[in-house]
Amino acid sequence: MAGQISQRFIDDLLARTDIVDVISERVQLKKSGRNHSGLCPFHQENSPSFTVSQDKQFYHCFGCSAHGNALRFLMEFDNLRFPEAVEQLASRAGMQVEREGGEDPGARQRQQKREEGVNLLELAARFFRERLALGGGRQAREYLEHRGLSQEIIRDFGIGYAEDEWESLKRYLLEQGIGEAVQVEYGLLVHREETGRTYDRFRDRVMFPIRDWKGRTIAFGGRVLGDAKPKYLNSPETPVFHKGRELYGLFEARQANRQLARVLVVEGYMDVVALAQFGIRNACATLGTALTTDHLQRLFRLVDEVVFCFDGDNAGRQAARRSLQTALPSMIDGRQVRFLFLPEGEDPDTLVRQEGQEAFENRITCASPLSEFLFEQAAEGRDLKQVEGRERFVTAVLEMLKHLPEGVLKSLLVKELSTRSGIEQSQFADWFASHAPPAPRSGATADAEGYEALMMTPDGDVEAASDPGSTVDNGNNRASRRGFPATRAGTATLSLTIPARILHLLLHEPGLVDGLPESVDWCPAEVPDGRLCREVVQLLRAGRYRSPQVLLAHFHGSPDGERLDQLVRRELAIPRDVRASELDNWVRHLERESARLTPVEEYQQLLEKSRRSGALSSDEKQRLRELIGKLAERS
Repeated sequence: MAGQISQRFIDDLLARTDIVDVISERVQLKKSGRNHSGLCPFHQENSPSFTVSQDKQFYHCFGCSAHGNALRFLMEFDNLRFPEAVEQLASRAGMQVEREGGEDPGARQRQQKREEGVNLLELAARFFRERLALGGGRQAREYLEHRGLSQEIIRDFGIGYAEDEWESLKRYLLEQGIGEAVQVEYGLLVHREETGRTYDRFRDRVMFPIRDWKGRTIAFGGRVLGDAKPKYLNSPETPVFHKGRELYGLFEARQANRQLARVLVVEGYMDVVALAQFGIRNACATLGTALTTDHLQRLFRLVDEVVFCFDGDNAGRQAARRSLQTALPSMIDGRQVRFLFLPEGEDPDTLVRQEGQEAFENRITCASPLSEFLFEQAAEGRDLKQVEGRERFVTAVLEMLKHLPEGVLKSLLVKELSTRSGIEQSQFADWFASHAPPAPRSGATADAEGYEALMMTPDGDVEAASDPGSTVDNGNNRASRRGFPATRAGTATLSLTIPARILHLLLHEPGLVDGLPESVDWCPAEVPDGRLCREVVQLLRAGRYRSPQVLLAHFHGSPDGERLDQLVRRELAIPRDVRASELDNWVRHLERESARLTPVEEYQQLLEKSRRSGALSSDEKQRLRELIGKLAERS
């Protein structure tokens, strides 16, 4: 659905929710004075340190410092993204989620169509499950029995059977009042333009439903029983299914593991199901595509460790190299990626049957970490005893490391490269400076980057940032003093407005919001990024979020979300020990500039604010009356 979830709705939802009821459904709580207490669900403990306040509608653990409101608890405990947690809490309260722009009839129509499509696919999934149990599904049942699958696993994964007929599903859905055009749109029928004929896409195949985070069927994968090609067939792209985003088995993994810590990514449906049969219930598979950034983002929202499983042949190694390149930009500190290579000629399905659960899990535990695989790939085919070989090795490693986000992992890998090559780390810094990947650009923003760029004066000198106004203002440029980027011939252009700098800093370190003034009036809403800055500050306070991913999820799919995504991808070069003081400097600068408004500007600002019910304080109302009088005298 288009638009972000409205803040008003979130406030209303939390007001209607009792956090004690939500948490007590998942954690055993005991009344303790005015609060409730229990064993913390987020770390191992023997005595209760987890407290839930009914008065404040807040939870806090004095052992691991986990804290938040009902939404935050659902996100952490049930491994949900922000929109998912909102929907689950709303469903519990019997409320319909409201989003900005929700009054758009086109948006409502699109959402209704999507829901109808999901209902159609659920009908198809039920049809396939029924056909598996009937006489025509005997061969499919024998195949599944031969693969060693229990009835429990078949049930958990919703496995079914598509009959060896051209129009079996088509007839069934037509009887349910679903037209052929809709069946074609959602990938269940194939339409031949030259003849106008439609027929079932899946025939004589074991059917694996592909489910979204709610467990709703959004697509299918089919494994042929006979000799037809292709051996595996996926649904095409539809309004609810995009191969580059979805992962087969991820819903089932989350259902089987309340505290999912690691995900194993394999190649095929049967690999996922066979591993589950042997007790390994944390596997998922890509859907006939290479690993994408969307896949990784989805995985890292759930877990901090991802293990990629590949065949040990050349094709598997090549796929692993592509996955390494895809993973590097996502490797912020705290995340871990490892690579598991199976013996040549084996896949997870066959190997786990040969050696059992424990031996296979030992392979996962011993999988190569990203660092080891990275250096191994850079050294492959090169003679490191020769100078030329070492030069190519170092260059190959640096080419990969330049895509890593700044952080501890990158620093350690650079140090390791220095040790292996004998080259001083300072020389690598020079290399990175001259080979940095192009920074994302936005509209008319300039290309000055990093901490020094933020502190650049109009004359190109770097100064202390005690007054952000000194970086943009020569006393004559009112627009620049109000937070707009200033441009001067022959000099660098600041890349970010002051509200954008504040957003940039908060995205990287959300906890700094605690040091901001209680009111957001210091941030003018009419300057570029000003409105968004105010919204982010208010959202951080309302949800007490400390994860940039949670914040970005709230704005997902909106222009504001794209702007925040641009900012979060920018490297934050401000040293950690001065970030709080820099934030305070920028806020004080905006406060000073707000005080320099002309009477007309101040009148317009207060008038705009007055249109929001209850927004003006008594002093502001008095000031508005004074300005009306002054402007009337001038006219």
